[in-house]
Amino acid sequence: MIPRETTVLVVGAGPVGLAVAASLAQQGVEVTVVDQQAEGANTSRAAVVHPRTMEALDRLGVADRLAGLSLRAGRFTIRDRDRVLVPLEFAQVPSPYRTLFMVPQPTTERVLLDRFVELGGRVLRPHRLTALEQDADGVVATIDDQHRLSARYVVGADGMKSAVRTMAGIGFGKDSAGESFTLADVRLHDGGLPGEEVVLFFSGAGMVVSAPLPDGSFRIVAEVEDPPEHPDLAFVQDLLDRRGPAAGTTRIAEVVWGSRFRVHHRVADRYRAGRVLLAGDAAHVHSPAGGQGMNLGLRDAVALGEALGAVVKGEPESLLDEYAATQRPKAEEVVEFAGRLTRLATASPMLRPVRNAALSALAKVPAFRVMLTKRLAGVADR
Repeated sequence: MIPRETTVLVVGAGPVGLAVAASLAQQGVEVTVVDQQAEGANTSRAAVVHPRTMEALDRLGVADRLAGLSLRAGRFTIRDRDRVLVPLEFAQVPSPYRTLFMVPQPTTERVLLDRFVELGGRVLRPHRLTALEQDADGVVATIDDQHRLSARYVVGADGMKSAVRTMAGIGFGKDSAGESFTLADVRLHDGGLPGEEVVLFFSGAGMVVSAPLPDGSFRIVAEVEDPPEHPDLAFVQDLLDRRGPAAGTTRIAEVVWGSRFRVHHRVADRYRAGRVLLAGDAAHVHSPAGGQGMNLGLRDAVALGEALGAVVKGEPESLLDEYAATQRPKAEEVVEFAGRLTRLATASPMLRPVRNAALSALAKVPAFRVMLTKRLAGVADR
């Protein structure tokens, strides 16, 4: 049942919305979460949690739980087929969590939901936000065109097509849609792909990413001009044959799940409009290169949850402005970094030899490897 009043309304029950809600509930703040889906999504592009994100999740009491469900990949390499161009090791990252945690987004979402429920919360489904009005005293949200819910604050964690952002009158920048990608989770007959390493393969035919998952499957992502909606075994096998390890020993046994998507690069004009705040994909979207999307969103969530909790308890509202002023530049940096990686990965055939030579030369410079490793781990400011 939709309540008549709440302190904070969170719209969206993906990982970002659940992390905001768990943070608030942990601080004793009344929070209501609504989501328009009848149940949580069971497929997703996100498959990695970075060291900086694990530090944020530790503040919610879920980092160890999530780590226990993850495969640890301590190495990321950029290769031209079998030739290693850039090897990156995470063992020296300045963080208590010195590895990449490979875990599908539904698992991350389940861990956060369990934590929220432990703290006394629940997600109300399926319910859709249909109107939003605010004044100096609060916000009135209309749910399903009939329920009016009064809240002191509303958080939009409802994705790229955010209804909260639209209804709050917040612009979403200029859409610079780019390359199309195919994505598939596959099981292999045998070896051929590193089991504890994320690899970005370059080739004359294009790029492909291989990422190991805890259940022994692999996440495969590739830039493809016109990808099928549901890539089949033959399609993904052809991608690996032409773009992956040149030895040709990687044989796919099964495609567990597949999809396609187009890259967008956008950042919301602002993260706050009065008593309405944004986090995650409602605030920023970009290329999946580097696996930054969900990670940045989760760090948004914990920062916003802590700021909102403090304000509700009497701290100045300027904390919410600080959240917006701090997180938005980080999103712009991530959008630029992810875009740069995508441009490198999808360079034209004419430029690929130059790109490979430049990367090989840079990889011999320790400072470059440290910088890139920190960027991927989310700790570039340390």
